[in-house]
Amino acid sequence: MEDLFGAEGGASELMNQAVSLVMTYAPKVVLAIVTLIVGMWLINRFVGVLDNKLGKKDPTLNKFLCGLIGAILKILLLISVASMVGIATTSFIAIIGAAGLAVGLALQGSLANFAGGVLILIFKPFKVGDTIDAQGYLGSVREISILYTIVDTFDNRRIVIPNGQLANASLTNLSAYETRRCDMSFGIGYGDDIDKAKAVCKRLIEEDERALKDPAPLIVVGALGESSVDLTVRAWTKSADLWPFYWDMHEKVKKAFDAEGISIPFPQRDVHMIKSD
Repeated sequence: MEDLFGAEGGASELMNQAVSLVMTYAPKVVLAIVTLIVGMWLINRFVGVLDNKLGKKDPTLNKFLCGLIGAILKILLLISVASMVGIATTSFIAIIGAAGLAVGLALQGSLANFAGGVLILIFKPFKVGDTIDAQGYLGSVREISILYTIVDTFDNRRIVIPNGQLANASLTNLSAYETRRCDMSFGIGYGDDIDKAKAVCKRLIEEDERALKDPAPLIVVGALGESSVDLTVRAWTKSADLWPFYWDMHEKVKKAFDAEGISIPFPQRDVHMIKSD
């Protein structure tokens, strides 16, 4: 009988302890869950508004900064929720620090990409909307995020390039200046009039409104090839007009040379047959 009453007393004591724990921690857990849900909603809302505001002023900075701020706020929210439940904040921070060190050692490449993103935003070798030639890809910068830069090529491909590679390698920014020089070369026959060919090229450039007057275009004999006299033609245009101007000029020069009787030679060889007895 004493064992029976002892067992019943032990079970009753355990039940009382369980009820006491539930009464003590249940409100804290519920409050922590509510805080976590509301906090996540507020953080996402704040980051969305910040993204919208910064996107209008600086599209290059907004994605990087919003991602970084969002990550920091969520970590602070988790620390706050943990302290509400009763977890010692110092211990929680120590655990996060140790986990962060382990993750950092495992993800050294990602940390290098993060550092590269910071360098890109500080020194600004390019910005969103610029046309760059980097890592073997030519395209327009669509987005600069915390770890990667997204480039859209002109044949409609999306390239994701790690920021670490962009920050530690050479790249060409084709949109850095408002104007660019268009370099072209046109070959004429050795029997053709050089001055006439140069005059035709000059006239075609002057008739095209995309060609700038200053700096003045340059038309000179660039080389004496094996089968042609090569004219070097250089004209300045706005960066956005360079390729349309380049393609149009080649078509116009071909038609104008044909109309003026100026030949555009192609490689050819003379073969002499020697008859032997």
